[in-house]
Amino acid sequence: MQQITLPEASQNLPKLIEAALSCDEIIIIKDNQPLVKLTPVSPVKRRRQPGSAKGLITISDDFDAPLEDFKEYME
Repeated sequence: MQQITLPEASQNLPKLIEAALSCDEIIIIKDNQPLVKLTPVSPVKRRRQPGSAKGLITISDDFDAPLEDFKEYME
């Protein structure tokens, strides 16, 4: 864990972000009191979007028609 003052943090923000991304926890302090903890955000799991495969799947017109092999069972 690394502690850094607010003025130093504002001057070195890109470097601090890189450090936080490599799993180094950064605490920004002001008047010797912790203000902010800089940590990477966990990846967000994307939810499935209903209808997102529309047009990608096709079903033949005779999909539910009886199969030749099973005609004798249908009679």
